[in-house]
Amino acid sequence: MTEPSSAFLTGGSGLVGGHLLERLTASGTRVSALVRSPSAQRKVAERGAEPVPGDLFDAAGLARSMRGADVVFHVAGVNDTCPRDVAAMDRVNVEGTRAVIAAAALAGVERVVYTSSAAAIGERKGEIGGEATVHCGEYLSPYARSKHIAEIAAFDQASRCGIDLIAVSPSSVQGPGRATGSAEILLRVLNARRPILFDTFLSIVDIEDCANGHIAAAIHGRPGERYLLSGASISVPDAVAVASGIVGRNLTPRWISERAMTGFGIPAARVASWVRPSSGICPGLIRTLVHGHRFDGSKAERGLSIAYHPIEDTFMRTIEWFRAQGLIKAN
Repeated sequence: MTEPSSAFLTGGSGLVGGHLLERLTASGTRVSALVRSPSAQRKVAERGAEPVPGDLFDAAGLARSMRGADVVFHVAGVNDTCPRDVAAMDRVNVEGTRAVIAAAALAGVERVVYTSSAAAIGERKGEIGGEATVHCGEYLSPYARSKHIAEIAAFDQASRCGIDLIAVSPSSVQGPGRATGSAEILLRVLNARRPILFDTFLSIVDIEDCANGHIAAAIHGRPGERYLLSGASISVPDAVAVASGIVGRNLTPRWISERAMTGFGIPAARVASWVRPSSGICPGLIRTLVHGHRFDGSKAERGLSIAYHPIEDTFMRTIEWFRAQGLIKAN
């Protein structure tokens, strides 16, 4: 497939979908983007797409909006390690994905690029996760479970409908535009005198590489396959060292042990999730941090012909964006 001249996109008002939308419209692709709210409608219109009000679960309505598109990018989903409503997350991630793929088939669109997640890989602790990794059968969080089930459902639905489905599985997406989730670790390092951190591994993909990987999957991806999008795996101490070099001062966190994380952190996180559900702290988050992630994103480099940003560049652009947004406190 050549670069698409027209595309239908879900999730265009979010971080990944928004960057993908900007990349598509900048290259001349006509994009129709599903929206549910007036704010989402404004965001996608500002990025050059045609807003299409609709419902993720309305396959017939979606199909009417998809007709004539060369490809469907299904990016929408609930990305939350500590969801307040697990059933609602599963409905969006699993049933919403089935509906989008069914709609593409009804519309005569042959190719769908589906945004899965590296969290669905299910590698064992200490293992480097890849596309061929056999899932260990245990889930670190409700989100990891939801995305694993959703990915299975996506390929099953595509097979039933005769759709060429390519899944892309981003690791932790970082870059300008993100200040929540794992990006808060970097903010904490920059803003606190002695932040308390845990020595674990993080796998990171630059937001620009993530967007480019989606388009490359539409052009070069092999149907029925998934591609991990992950540019680097780095320990938290090494990440702190990179950030120190960028800001020109020695950042010196305090380190918490794994024993403390599991023995105290999980019970404390359980209480926090009960007392303040919106805190973003829950046992699944602690289990994910203790487990750590190291993913191999080289298949996408080879098969999709993408190149990853150096992690130093990602951190530098992210920190510059933090500053521009006033998120870094004066020291």
